[in-house]
Amino acid sequence: MTDLENCSLREYNTFGIDVRTRQLVMYSSVSELQSFLDQYHHSAVPAPLLHIGGGSNLLFLSDFPGIILFSQIKDIEVLSEDEDSVLVSVGAGVTHDDFVQYAIDNGWYGLENLSLIPGQVGAAAVQNIGAYGIEAGDFIDSVHTISLLDGSEKTWSHDELTYSYRHSIFKDDSARGLYAVCHVCYQLSKSFTPYLEYGGLKESLRQIGISEKKLTADKLRSVIIRTRRSKLPDPKVTGNAGSFFMNPVVGNDTLQKIQTRYPDVPYFVVDTAHVKIPAGWLIEQCGWKGKTLGHAAVHDRQALVLVNKGGATGRDILTLCQAVQNAVFTKFGIRLIPEVNIIGRI
Repeated sequence: MTDLENCSLREYNTFGIDVRTRQLVMYSSVSELQSFLDQYHHSAVPAPLLHIGGGSNLLFLSDFPGIILFSQIKDIEVLSEDEDSVLVSVGAGVTHDDFVQYAIDNGWYGLENLSLIPGQVGAAAVQNIGAYGIEAGDFIDSVHTISLLDGSEKTWSHDELTYSYRHSIFKDDSARGLYAVCHVCYQLSKSFTPYLEYGGLKESLRQIGISEKKLTADKLRSVIIRTRRSKLPDPKVTGNAGSFFMNPVVGNDTLQKIQTRYPDVPYFVVDTAHVKIPAGWLIEQCGWKGKTLGHAAVHDRQALVLVNKGGATGRDILTLCQAVQNAVFTKFGIRLIPEVNIIGRI
């Protein structure tokens, strides 16, 4: 276990916001975390606790006045397998994209469309990350956690995790901030069946001359990576947290009102009464794509992404967020909801 005091969090959030925490505790096993929590709960005045992953979905508004917990649990273990599938336990501290490649290398399939999404496996399970029509929750069998309140262990079944669009039980008030994810169990297939019905993947394959019949998991991963890199900024170069807003789900009546002015509005059917409209499209129609506000900006290739142009504070990013929200609400009557977790008093 590593324990650092008055530690900068600049390397622990992909926005590159230069804030500090009173204490950063990095643990490598369940027992280390439980040992820390035992000491923590016997301290005279326990400080606030915050568990983070790779920081790819965080916006810090100020220094954190307590203790940040960071997982370095990185074991990968096959729990069971047969000729069709494998159940594999993955440490929460494993980089998610590294596991996607590891799975492909071992002949385990399903996660290819989630290639190059930053962050750790634990955070992926909490956020239910998704891309190109696939979500992490589609393949998660169970999640093993430690209660931050008393150090007790709990394994959540797939049904208990209540996965939906960018949501899990860990984002509900009943569980938010109360558990540390230690291991995620994935149920993956041993036969490769590509999912190509989203994000123009079929057209991307056609343009580079790859037929669906000859498509492999490695090739699909390469296409996904190439596509993401062409649209999204590298957080190692330009601070960002990927998609800042969730795509809003609206009723058919709202869609019809928008279609009277924008007949070609893109949308995806959710159910008979609702559709999902790309937030990036809404932002672009409001003229915010590529626009700068102070040290923060809306990305010039993907309006869904807010970026740190250099030297931005968390509040600079928040100000831009609120300006974009107000513009979209004024024009379309739709309130965009941040996908990013905002830490600090707004």
